[in-house]
Amino acid sequence: MHAIFKEGATAQFGAAQYGCCRLCGAPLTSTFVNLGMSPLCESFLAAGEIDKMEAYFPLHALVCGECFLVQLREYVQPVHIFSEYAYFSSYSTSWVEHARRYCEMAVARFGLGPTSQVFEIASNDGYLLQHFLPLGVPVVGIEPAANVAEAARRKDIPTLVEFFGSVLARRLVSQGQRADLIIGNNVLAQVPNLNDFTAGMAHLLAPEGVITLEFPHLERLIVENQFDTIYHEHFSYFSLLTIDRLARRHHLRIFDVEQLITHGGSLRVYLCHADAEHKPSARVNALLTHEREIGFEDIESYTRFAAKVHRTKRRLLSFLIECKEKGAKLCGYGAPGKGNTLLNYCGIGTDFLEFTVDRNPYKHGRYTPGMHIPIHPVSAIEEVRPDFLLILPWNLKREIVEQMRHVGSWGCKMVAPIPDVEVIDPRDFAP
Repeated sequence: MHAIFKEGATAQFGAAQYGCCRLCGAPLTSTFVNLGMSPLCESFLAAGEIDKMEAYFPLHALVCGECFLVQLREYVQPVHIFSEYAYFSSYSTSWVEHARRYCEMAVARFGLGPTSQVFEIASNDGYLLQHFLPLGVPVVGIEPAANVAEAARRKDIPTLVEFFGSVLARRLVSQGQRADLIIGNNVLAQVPNLNDFTAGMAHLLAPEGVITLEFPHLERLIVENQFDTIYHEHFSYFSLLTIDRLARRHHLRIFDVEQLITHGGSLRVYLCHADAEHKPSARVNALLTHEREIGFEDIESYTRFAAKVHRTKRRLLSFLIECKEKGAKLCGYGAPGKGNTLLNYCGIGTDFLEFTVDRNPYKHGRYTPGMHIPIHPVSAIEEVRPDFLLILPWNLKREIVEQMRHVGSWGCKMVAPIPDVEVIDPRDFAP
């Protein structure tokens, strides 16, 4: 069945077709944005695979009319996404530095030491936990991707190759382990069963323990048009209001929140048991009030988003077409998951970008899913000397422009596609 909707209007569907909210169980009937059909964003292809059939799934984000959680349906189970993963956190120097500062803060604020126990869920290649080791704090990583976990183990970080949930939490507690600190950076969005995951954290947490979760803030996604952060690996997109509802369901409470610049604008929330002694910060109620004031409990605030996305697609394609008509040479910089959402939704293939580059050797010689853009080492930029570099990991724009400032020597400019097309001359860029 096909239907045509006006931009900005609420799209209504039968609950049977789109199921129920993964947080509160209410029927899902309203569209946030429909980005069409897309392959899994981290399913990079080897050269021998580009002529084979690829699996495409609807990239259709819905919003719950009861708890206002923005979410995708679970078209693919996490075991098929995360058992082997192409993303290694350590290839972003700014992200590693962000993690180091966090560890120093956590040790000082919560008095962590040799008798403490820290768990990180989705610990990746040890980019964060490595900073606790010289501080003398015992750590355990939990990472389902075996190839990534092995990189952490080479750094002497104990790592369980498992998915986290209530079953694993009960097993750890039965072994006498409890968490003084549970860390979840950019993992909550990747969990289809939010309630089981949160129940597991609550069970593992020591009576006065702390959970910190970082995730992109839905407000920034909407205000700054960050539609490319929507992909199948991210099942949910959070405001503080939805996190508050989730926490309360599991007898947890938010006692502090910080607004961060990472990943285009994120929140770091601090949770504890509802009866724990951690004093609440005024920042929590202030942000909850702000979200209500900007309409995060009004369904129309969500359904207007699609029109902005459509405009961005048109403007980006117009810019790229104009460049190609003038004979310009274009390449990409980076091969992040968000970049594949952008490329596939906008239909940007090798007719626009000759190739893209990435610092991660795992991706070299592979091709982006769907659009099949070849991925080369960063050194390929100097060999080809393009006129424009399209920055696909736009959240690392400053870091990338600083690293690649020398491309301005031959007149190359950089293009950030989000929130709107921005052309950057690296010779004039002020960090």
